[in-house]
Amino acid sequence: MIPTTSYSRDRCVTGVHGLDEILKGGIPYGSTVLASGTCGSGKTTLGMEFLVRGALAGEACAHFTATEPSVKLLENIRQFQFFDMQMVDTGLINVFDMDVLYSWLGMQKTSFELEDVHALIKSITDIVNTIGVTRLVIDSVTTLCYKIRSEQLIRDFLFTLGKKLATLGCTTILISEITSASENALWSSFGVEEAIADGIIVLGDIERMGHLLRYIQVVKMRGTGHSRAKYAFELTPLGVMMTPMLKWGSVKGQ
Repeated sequence: MIPTTSYSRDRCVTGVHGLDEILKGGIPYGSTVLASGTCGSGKTTLGMEFLVRGALAGEACAHFTATEPSVKLLENIRQFQFFDMQMVDTGLINVFDMDVLYSWLGMQKTSFELEDVHALIKSITDIVNTIGVTRLVIDSVTTLCYKIRSEQLIRDFLFTLGKKLATLGCTTILISEITSASENALWSSFGVEEAIADGIIVLGDIERMGHLLRYIQVVKMRGTGHSRAKYAFELTPLGVMMTPMLKWGSVKGQ
């Protein structure tokens, strides 16, 4: 009789309430995950809590912000009790403004060519390697990719960046902005990101009895079994909370 063995990939335990249970233990180590969501769906909060939980475990974490200045980001996130500004002050969470990075690289252009993309990848991976970052959030990859000239360049950028970050042992969340999270909508702005990413987490809104509820759904995650159900997604002072949608009763159209 041939003995059977089970193999389980090392996991990045997110520490986000409910998410590790959905993912059967966490995100497979070194994955690049696309967190796609509509306006106000909780993308930035999810990404920041992912970093905070890593920092509390002693990991070095980094956040590249492209949608708003880092000062504004930190002021907005300070309302949550799970966040402690000391994590930033002591370097456990390193926050970088993409506009400042562009300036350092001399890339103050309206659009990027191939050499610009390569320089950007090198700059991000050099920072990750120097600091020893194991958790990274880019918010948002949509804003960043708007500067890249072609769909093929976007694909090459995301594929190369993800491969290099995985080699460095970094688990990455790329936040993506979408206009709709309906079943027929794309899970990314450019239609190529979801094919490159190891995982896709969708955040959106759903109406129930006149109330607009947030929900979260893991659509794809290579290297692990996972639930594909929608979960109610609540932003509390203590962090993200997830509840199976069935506990909220029936939802119109579901």
